Amino acid sequence: MSRSVLLQIARDSIQEVLEANRTIDKQTLLREHPLLNEKIATTVNIYLDSKLRGSSKTKIPSSSLLEDIIRNAKISAFEDKNFSPITTSQYLHCEIELLLTTPDGVISEKDPAILKTTTNQPFADFE
Repeated sequence: MSRSVLLQIARDSIQEVLEANRTIDKQTLLREHPLLNEKIATTVNIYLDSKLRGSSKTKIPSSSLLEDIIRNAKISAFEDKNFSPITTSQYLHCEIELLLTTPDGVISEKDPAILKTTTNQPFADFE
């Protein structure tokens, strides 16, 4: 199953900070997905082992959906005062939840971890 554009933006935003490399092509995204120009409030929650690991929410949208997702993803990963900044390992194992607050209600999407944590590791002895 492919990741939605919105969740991919959230993931890429966090990855940009971890890799210290700008990779999000905002102009192309805005051109290909006009909805990203709309002002829509977002919430980005990060979960690690099904526990909240970071969160950031916009109450009143003042920037584009694209900018809002980028900002909230980075804040939830690196600036939530309740948690230390996320590490690369945590990023690879975290789930990201994106909530959009629209006039019709809240829309929620969740992205599974890039790497699944497994308890059955047959090659663990070789690490």
